[in-house]
Amino acid sequence: MTNFCSGDCADVLRQLWDFLDQELTPERMVVVRAHLDRCASCYPEYDFEKIFLEAVASTGRQRCASAQLRERVFACLRDAGYTGRAATAENH
Repeated sequence: MTNFCSGDCADVLRQLWDFLDQELTPERMVVVRAHLDRCASCYPEYDFEKIFLEAVASTGRQRCASAQLRERVFACLRDAGYTGRAATAENH
């Protein structure tokens, strides 16, 4: 990797999430990958976002908070006037 930058960093970074989700055209995937492989400015952004997505995916839908903590949070939401679906512990 070099400090090479073809000037399209902003364009590559705007497409980073789509790249990581493999939602770009095959041709665009190649262009973005080539840019990331040689741009020392963009690669750290890519690396961080990739690790972030992997960490989120690894947690799955497991619950980390106890039922008591969730109820306290929902009570605070209700006390603050929030009436949305998330404010009721029964939904969780």
